[in-house]
Amino acid sequence: MSEPQAPKIEFPCPDYKITVVGDNAEDFRTYVIQTVQKYDQDLDLTKVNEQASRTGKYLSVRLFITATGEDQLDKMHKDLKSSGRVHTVL
Repeated sequence: MSEPQAPKIEFPCPDYKITVVGDNAEDFRTYVIQTVQKYDQDLDLTKVNEQASRTGKYLSVRLFITATGEDQLDKMHKDLKSSGRVHTVL
């Protein structure tokens, strides 16, 4: 039996949800926004929200971008992870 395939994303994909998780620091939200804006200059800041973990150790920042292609998503993911500040990008 073959495994089910994930649905293909059709680009451009408006309102593509991204969640970035890192250590809870005062400037983490700003860092995430500035990094993501390199890849989506039209990022809607009114749709950005954040939530601290139950213990307050981690912060997740949720944003919606216009995904233009796999290349954009790969580069953004690598940029976020290369900082050492980001634990997970979903």
